[in-house]
Amino acid sequence: MIQIYQPQAGKEELKAIKNVFKSNWLGKGPITDKFIKEWQSRLISDKIDGIAFASPSVKQLITINSCTEGLFQAMDLFNIQEGDEVILPSIHWVGAGNAIMYKKATPIFCDVDKRTLNVTVKHIEEKITNKTKAVIVLHYAGIPCDIEDIARLCKQKNIILIEDNANSPLSVTNAQNTGTFGDLGIWSFDAMKVITAGDGGLIYAEDPKNIEKLKKMTYLGWDSSSSEKSVESKWWAYDVLVPGRRSIMNDIQSAIGIEQLKKSQTFIEKRQHIHERYSKELSKIEWLDIPNEIKYYEKSSYYMYHIQTKNKEDRDKLAKHLRSNDIYTAFRYYPLHLIEYYNSNSILPNTEYAANHTLCIPLHQSLTNSDVSKVIKTIKNYKK
Repeated sequence: MIQIYQPQAGKEELKAIKNVFKSNWLGKGPITDKFIKEWQSRLISDKIDGIAFASPSVKQLITINSCTEGLFQAMDLFNIQEGDEVILPSIHWVGAGNAIMYKKATPIFCDVDKRTLNVTVKHIEEKITNKTKAVIVLHYAGIPCDIEDIARLCKQKNIILIEDNANSPLSVTNAQNTGTFGDLGIWSFDAMKVITAGDGGLIYAEDPKNIEKLKKMTYLGWDSSSSEKSVESKWWAYDVLVPGRRSIMNDIQSAIGIEQLKKSQTFIEKRQHIHERYSKELSKIEWLDIPNEIKYYEKSSYYMYHIQTKNKEDRDKLAKHLRSNDIYTAFRYYPLHLIEYYNSNSILPNTEYAANHTLCIPLHQSLTNSDVSKVIKTIKNYKK
């Protein structure tokens, strides 16, 4: 079966894990600190509309055990509570909706662009009320959304902006990395992502003080300075400042992540090559739309590749045709406003069109040329 997602890890990652074992420390430690520094050196920025954005410092970054947990932590950090509204695109990971519901706040689902499946500033602006506390955006498939305009809108309205950067670990727009435009950006390193550590994530905060808060919130609310003060008597003593959870990465994951980060440019170049080959070959099919356009000032992480059938009835039939030929596909992400638990009465025509016409096809660095050829040929053969 040709999988829609598949990680690529090898001897370098195994050697890195072996070295962690030799250190006799498997938990969060110096390798995790190194992982954070490696990411800090990879996150670039420049000037936008004449405003200089400094590259993130280590004091603005922290690891997390998953992007979903990062979204839950964000709700706590910004004191989202009952009565607050949080706007997010309906085509989004279910973890975002759950994080909002966890605080008994109200998720306000907005529409997306019919083709790119990315949210725009217009979609968000029309949902803002006097109860809007935060906005969560997703850079769908690794292609940057309308993030600069969204960031400006949120600053004007004094609304918290959270970037779900799980699809777009090294995506760039106008020389600035996605994940660094808002108040908080959250990465994912789970087994299906461009860069994997098996699991885990990264959080960027515009305000370094929020990282200091998150350090306590993600590690049991522990005040480490308390044990230092009592080192002469009871060095095992500590204090708790907030009712924090334990939401950290460890050195095994970080060791894998460091090796993956070294390979990331090669990974993305391979994905880009497949992306471009799909676009060239599949754009010739008259019953398909190929909406994966990347603007000249953008760089994508090429996380997913999606196609859209012009006729609704073809999408599911095409998916079954591909599966019967050992090619796994799916639609990511199932619209959240259609999930009964969220109790939404939103009508989102673009989202609903996408849900009935869109199919994500295999895109990952483990695909061989023959795999890609088979995917293309099998799609072309659907109507022969």
